[in-house]
Amino acid sequence: MGDLGTAVRVEHVVFRYGAHLVLDDVSLEIPRGKLSVLLGRNGSGKSTLLRVMAGIADCGKGRVEYFGEDGRRMTSRRRAGVVGYLPQQHRAVFPFSVEDVVLTGRASSVMLLPREADRRMAREAMERVGMLHLARRPYTELSGGEQQLVMIARVLAQEPRIILLDEPTSHLDFINQARLLRLLQSLVASDLTVVAVLHDPNLAFLYGDHFIFLKDGRTRTAGEGRSAWDLHFLESLYDIKLVSIPFRERAFVFPAMR
Repeated sequence: MGDLGTAVRVEHVVFRYGAHLVLDDVSLEIPRGKLSVLLGRNGSGKSTLLRVMAGIADCGKGRVEYFGEDGRRMTSRRRAGVVGYLPQQHRAVFPFSVEDVVLTGRASSVMLLPREADRRMAREAMERVGMLHLARRPYTELSGGEQQLVMIARVLAQEPRIILLDEPTSHLDFINQARLLRLLQSLVASDLTVVAVLHDPNLAFLYGDHFIFLKDGRTRTAGEGRSAWDLHFLESLYDIKLVSIPFRERAFVFPAMR
């Protein structure tokens, strides 16, 4: 068995789309019970790495372990009990109610029809993200931000030990971004492990515990003795001149004005 303090271990993963190399010998560890954030420019491989970690994208080389267990040896049902994944985009076709959408997160544990325990779990998940009052509304009638919160409730209803979220704040306004990230903090406080792709490094530094940086399909680090918000490191990561403002023993960064 692997280190009990490690929730996800990625070992020497290589991934290609045709001839295009997306992930180039990526190895990393995700600590248990922390909010880990994947950061990097568009096209750096963040979403692909998250899909590999979720077991959805089959890497050509390498492997992924969950709490020391080789993901390749897990059934899809077993993996669903360990890992919950929310993709970047989701499209609703049928006008299911919000509650029914959230209930689909219980699919791995429902044999025929949802039990009362499944419905209770769905209601608790909706309440946790502030969507319980919309339980009977058709999902297709909700705003993009409301749909995003419902899909997060769907993942929570699955009761995974690890939650992987691809750009969960992308459709949310300022208030709901803060609300969601505080929710993620509360989840890790209850010993869940959360990994999120975020575009905004300032949101990451404000709420995150652990940071993984990608550039050109490889992981990058700030270097010995330097913080994740080190200005020169971030300038090399994003290929832009930045300005740093200290904040609560961390820092915010902004593109430099001409």
